[in-house]
Amino acid sequence: MNFLVSSEVIKESGIQFGTSGARGLVEQFTDNVCAAFTHAFITSIQSQFKFNQVAIAIDNRPSSPAMAQACAKAIQQLGLEVIYYGVVPTPALAYVSMQDNIPCIMVTGSHIPFDRNGLKFYRPDGEISKADEQAILSATVEFEAVADLPLLTVSDKAANQYIDRYTSLFDYKMLMGKRIGIYEHSSAGRDLYAPMFEALGAEVIALERSDEFVPIDTEAVSDKDKQKAKAWSKEYSLDFIFSTDGDGDRPLVADENGDWLRGDILGLLCADAMNIEALAVPVSCNTAIESCERFNHVARTKIGSPYVIAEFGRLAGKYQSVAGFEANGGFLLGSDALVNGKEIKALPTRDAVLPALMLLSLAKEKSIYELVNALPQRYTHSDRIQNFATEISIAILAKAKEDSSQFLQQLKCDETKVDSIDTTDGLRINLENGNIIHFRPSGNAPELRCYAESASVDKAIYLVNHALENIQLINH
Repeated sequence: MNFLVSSEVIKESGIQFGTSGARGLVEQFTDNVCAAFTHAFITSIQSQFKFNQVAIAIDNRPSSPAMAQACAKAIQQLGLEVIYYGVVPTPALAYVSMQDNIPCIMVTGSHIPFDRNGLKFYRPDGEISKADEQAILSATVEFEAVADLPLLTVSDKAANQYIDRYTSLFDYKMLMGKRIGIYEHSSAGRDLYAPMFEALGAEVIALERSDEFVPIDTEAVSDKDKQKAKAWSKEYSLDFIFSTDGDGDRPLVADENGDWLRGDILGLLCADAMNIEALAVPVSCNTAIESCERFNHVARTKIGSPYVIAEFGRLAGKYQSVAGFEANGGFLLGSDALVNGKEIKALPTRDAVLPALMLLSLAKEKSIYELVNALPQRYTHSDRIQNFATEISIAILAKAKEDSSQFLQQLKCDETKVDSIDTTDGLRINLENGNIIHFRPSGNAPELRCYAESASVDKAIYLVNHALENIQLINH
C-alpha cells in the first residue's frame, strides 16, 4: 500500500487558502490533494465534534464531480458516511449540514475561471476560521493514496430544505403580479430559484442558461452583463432580475430598470428590512452603511467571510440581532431573527437568496429604484487587473503606504490631498474631498482589485479605471 502524509501532499500542490476556501488550478487538485485536504480537515475537528456523517456538494464546473469523489473516498477511508447533495448553492449545503450538526465540504471555485477550482470547509457549527485553515495546512495525517473513486448518489434534502427556509417566511402571494427574470448561466442554484420565486406567486422568466461554466463576479459586473440586464428588463417587462455567482452564495440583482445593484447597498437594505441591530462588514463596503444611521453599531473588518464571522462573536454579547454582508452582496445572518413574526435560523455564511427576498418584500409599496435613491448618495465601484502577480501588488502597496500622496501623484490623480489611510486590508486612501481609493491584492487569484467611493457614480468609475490603468505603468 502507498501511504501519504496530508501536510506534505498539500504543500507540494502549491494550493493555499484565500479569502474564501482553498483555491488553485484544476491540475493542482489531484485525487490525492483533495483527499489530503479532506483527511486534514476531518481529523482537525474530530476532537471538538462528534459525527459519523460528512456532507458534500458541488458547483457546475466540469472538474467538480471528480474532486467530490476524491473527497468522498477520503471520508470513507476515515470510516464515515458520505451524504452527497450534488449541485446546490453553498449556503444550501451549509444550512442543512448545520441543522444536522455535521461537517461539510463544498467543491467550488466560486467566481474564478473554470480552469481553477476550490474547496470550502464547514464545521458542524459553520464556516471554518483562519485558525482552522492553519490547522488543516499543518496537519500530518497519514492516509492511503486514492486508487479508485466511489460512485455517489444524490440526495435532494439540501435543495428542499433551502427552498423551504425562505418560502416558509412569506405569504404565498407576496410576489403575485411580479415578473422576475432569473439569469441562470451556470449557477449552482439555477434549478432552485424558479420554484422558490414561483412558490411566492411570481411569474418567472428563465434567462440564458449555459452548458459551459460562466465565471460571474458580482463585484466586477461586465459591461456585457450590464447591457443584458437592461435589454431583458425592457423586453420582458421585468420587475426584478435575480442571479448569483458560480456557487450561489453571492447575489446579483437588478431593479425595475435593469440596473444591477451594488452588493453592499443590497445588504444595507436587507439588514434594515430585518431590523438588524449590529453589523459586521468589510472595510471596502459603502460608507452609506454608517451615514444612513439605521443601525446601532457597524464594525469594519478585513475582506473575507471568516473575518466577518469572527466579528459576530464579539457583537453577540452586546446585541440581540447581528448580521453582516460583503461588497459582493453575500449576506451573513449571525443570529436567529424574526421575519414576518416567523423565526429564521442563523446562517453565518454568505447567502444570495435572503437579501433578494427581503428587498422584494420592501418593494411592495416603493420601487427598488426609490428605495435605493432614499439612501445617502454615496457610490462605489470596483474592478481588477487579472494575472497580476500578488508579490508585485504587495511590493507596490508597501511603498505606497510610506507616502500615499506621492503614490497618488504617480497614479496621476486629480486630487492628492490625503485625509487618512486605512491599512485594515490593503491600502485604503481617504481623500480630503471625500473620495476614497482602495487597492488590495486578491486572496483567491493573482489579481489586483481596486475599489473607489465618491458622491457620483461616474466619478467612482473614473477613479477605478484611472487608478488601474496607471498602476500598471508603475510596474513597468
